[in-house]
Amino acid sequence: MLDAAIKAQLKTYLESVRQPIELVASLDDGDKSQELKALLEDIAESSDKVQIRLDGQDARQPSFSVGRPGERARIHFAGLPMGHEFTSLVLALLHTGGHPPKIGESVLEQIRGLSGDFRFETFVSISCHNCPDVIQALNLVAVSNPGVSSTMIDGALFQKEADERRIMVVPTIFLNGEPFGQGRMTIEEIVAKLDTGGAAREAEKIAAKTAFDILVVGGGPAGAAAAIYAARKGLHTGVVAERFGGQIHDTLAIENLVTIKETEGPRLAVTLEQHVRNHGVDIMNLQRVESVAAGPGGLVEARLASGASLKSHALILATGARWRNMNVPGEQEYKARGVAFCPHCDGPLFKGKRVAVVGGGNSGVEAAIDLAGVVAHVTLLEFGEKLRADAVLQSKLASLPNVAIVKCAQTIEVTGTDKVDGLVYKDRVSGETHRIDLEGVFVQIGLLPNTDFAKGTVEITQFGEIVIDTRGQTSVPGIFAAGDCTTVPYKQIIIAMGEGAKASLSAFDYLIRTSA
Repeated sequence: MLDAAIKAQLKTYLESVRQPIELVASLDDGDKSQELKALLEDIAESSDKVQIRLDGQDARQPSFSVGRPGERARIHFAGLPMGHEFTSLVLALLHTGGHPPKIGESVLEQIRGLSGDFRFETFVSISCHNCPDVIQALNLVAVSNPGVSSTMIDGALFQKEADERRIMVVPTIFLNGEPFGQGRMTIEEIVAKLDTGGAAREAEKIAAKTAFDILVVGGGPAGAAAAIYAARKGLHTGVVAERFGGQIHDTLAIENLVTIKETEGPRLAVTLEQHVRNHGVDIMNLQRVESVAAGPGGLVEARLASGASLKSHALILATGARWRNMNVPGEQEYKARGVAFCPHCDGPLFKGKRVAVVGGGNSGVEAAIDLAGVVAHVTLLEFGEKLRADAVLQSKLASLPNVAIVKCAQTIEVTGTDKVDGLVYKDRVSGETHRIDLEGVFVQIGLLPNTDFAKGTVEITQFGEIVIDTRGQTSVPGIFAAGDCTTVPYKQIIIAMGEGAKASLSAFDYLIRTSA
């Protein structure tokens, strides 16, 4: 099942296992069960601390559990955890085998303090790059607390169950049979939802913090770079962010970051956070800033949704951008029920079905190409008279037999009952309306700056971008901005990093010139 190189790597990893591990498989007569059996045998051959049993009675077949002999297994995989999920399997083996997880002690104590029975089921697709973060987080919670269990379910392999439970976006998490969450969630986010008193305790801690020299709002590439450059100047630096890493979590392939041949967004997000933490920056994650304003004594203040507030001598806004919505009837109603934004993650759930992609730029055309290899048919809708994607992408798209391209098409409605069943668009030339029967709509029409919290404080363009000068200074002294939320052209990771560094250096210069 595993090639020689991966087996050698796995053997090295499993040398860190301290305690016996038992893998219990539930198999049928299908080919996937034989593949799973071969995978488990390869794992057992890689460590004398791993043993396998083939007498499992799980209703989902093929599946297997990871546990310790004589104990109730708390980690389960329904399907083959290969592709992006292979790392989830390796970590499950290591942590079950006693290898300590890389997690903050405060979060670990919070997990251990959870009281109750928490049975998680998470539907994934093997091609999803956000799903492993959720599976690894839930598995770690299960290892750390005997009242928690975690089951990964491959939605493409168990498609009948996915359809019955109306899974149209991954990852989709159920807790004790009820919906718990969708999309990428960090372990901190998961634990915060389980520990209902945790948010109030965190708000108290934040409110008690002294004023920072520089406070960065946003934890994406721009925010991370700004924090590093500020900390390197010896400044008391903080970062407050809803999700450290920001939009790059939703980016699969990154191949244009200088000196890094290729990487993936979630992996880059992890290394960014590690780099920032290495400089002693105070990171306050899972915190949403609701407003910013100039405060007394020359300080600027950021007020959080939790009710707490943070003060700083200088502020850097680096809140990035989010997926732009079509803002048509049916879009919000059918999000996660046929309306999707990530073709890599959710595409496998539409295998054999009809979908539309709205948007003819690079993202839209790339999405259509990816989906064409999975779904029955793709209709790409472009608002303008011609596609805006690179010529090589347009050429590839035109060669695909199951793709239709409709130009001058204005989407006016997404229709459905309990899930999407069609899309209505208007021909912008003739004025006629047309309906397409389909099961999925992938929206790829660009990004919207995350700047609502700053409106009324700093100058913002009609497009929602914060106006900055060549030094990253906003219209308010002491407040700087960087990255995709600003007027800087070309929204690229490397540009955001440079802009974050520039804004930080400008803020430092501001501080030394205005300090008493």
